[in-house]
Amino acid sequence: MPVKIGLGSLGDSFSAGSLKSYLSEFIATLLFVFAGVGSAIAFAKLTADAALDPAGLVAIAIAHAFALFVGVAMAANSSGGHLNPAVTFGLAMGGNITILTGIFYWIAQCLGSIVACLLLQLVTGGESIPTHGVASGMSAFGGVVMEIVITFALVYTVYATAADPKKGSLGVIAPIAIGFIVGANILAAGPFSGGSMNPARSLGPAVVAGDLSQIWIYWVGPLIGGGLAGFVYGGVFIGSYSPAPTSEDYA
Repeated sequence: MPVKIGLGSLGDSFSAGSLKSYLSEFIATLLFVFAGVGSAIAFAKLTADAALDPAGLVAIAIAHAFALFVGVAMAANSSGGHLNPAVTFGLAMGGNITILTGIFYWIAQCLGSIVACLLLQLVTGGESIPTHGVASGMSAFGGVVMEIVITFALVYTVYATAADPKKGSLGVIAPIAIGFIVGANILAAGPFSGGSMNPARSLGPAVVAGDLSQIWIYWVGPLIGGGLAGFVYGGVFIGSYSPAPTSEDYA
């Protein structure tokens, strides 16, 4: 059966439960980006602003994996623990969240990321905020494709471990699996596209650094990848969904 995509209503999107969900997404995304971007700033500080080396890539990947694991776990019961517009979009494509509520999730996530980067700039005494960008010699198209693939892997993991009604006991390890796939994808894609998988994670640093030249790559790629994962897993493996309340744990 086809996936059911729900538009939603303003009444539902501004209910007390929905407002708490937006606050949860704001806080969890803020803490995730603070730790993730902060790890990149810390590495640059400790290595006298040297170019990213293998040890730095591993450290940053681990920091993102740990931070996302905690962020998803802390927000799961209140908002579903998306922390990522691409995850929200993918879940909307599978019918797990309404489009209208998803837009407010996006706003909360993006604001959380921007505030996190502003706080980092403040507390580090004006250290530069590293932004995502494709590697030298790699085309923008290549960056988009890389982000499509790794975001598909992330959102597919979200479905398999958290959104599938048949997940059973897998649901309890969902935050770990989601954190692990993000860490693994950063190790694979970091030297090429930056390994974002998350439009909000890329937007915050870009806004604070004042460099929006490549931000479109980190919206187009992840949203396509997340949407495809929602259609594939939601339509093929689950069959059909009814739009779910925003306060549910993914499904």
